[in-house]
Formats: sequence, C-alpha cells, structure tokens
Amino acid sequence: QVRLQESGPGLVKPSQTLSLTCSVSGSIFSINFMAWYRQAPGKQRELVATITTGGSTNYGDSVKGRFTISRDNAKNTVSLQMNSLKPEDTAVYYCNANLRSYSVYGDYWGQGTQVTVSS
Repeated sequence: QVRLQESGPGLVKPSQTLSLTCSVSGSIFSINFMAWYRQAPGKQRELVATITTGGSTNYGDSVKGRFTISRDNAKNTVSLQMNSLKPEDTAVYYCNANLRSYSVYGDYWGQGTQVTVSS
C-alpha cells in the first residue's frame, strides 16, 4: 500500500508565496521521478515541475523562474515553493511519484490539494 499526501489547501493573494509538500508513505523500495501537476477548472492536467533522484529539475513554461521543486530522499517528500503567484495559478495541485513498491514499478498520485490565488 502506497500513499501520497499533499499539504494544503491554500488561499493567497496575487504576488504572494505558498509552499506545498507531499509525503510518500507505505511499502516503498525506491522512488525515481517525483513531480507536481495541476489542473484548473475546464482545463487538462498540466505538468508543473519534475525532479529526479539526483536533483535534476524540469519546469513547465508558465512557472519557470517562479516555482522551485525540491525533494528530501531520506524523508520521501517532495516540495513546491511557489513565488509571485498569479490568479492563473489557481488549480488543484497533484503530487506524482514513479516508484517501486515490492517488485512493482508504477506511477502513484496524491488526491490533490486546492490552491487559490485571488485578491
């Protein structure tokens, strides 16, 4: 049994900062990629950021320079620091991890957490 649990939800004003953390628990042998995705109402789920075990990162174009993804391999957590938030960042944010549980590799998802940016 594997579980991904995001922090939140969060309500902030434009230009403010918010941090999300996702904790991975359960029968985990190893974690490969970790990522954050988001889905706004009426839109498809989009990639926000990814991070490898070694710390290499990749960001969606709309968040480059404003968001920072990080992970703690010892604690099996991944975080997303969101700066200079805009109303268009409003969405449900999902944590994703590609990991090995016993002999099975697969993608696992959190239940999502609402982030609202509004004045």
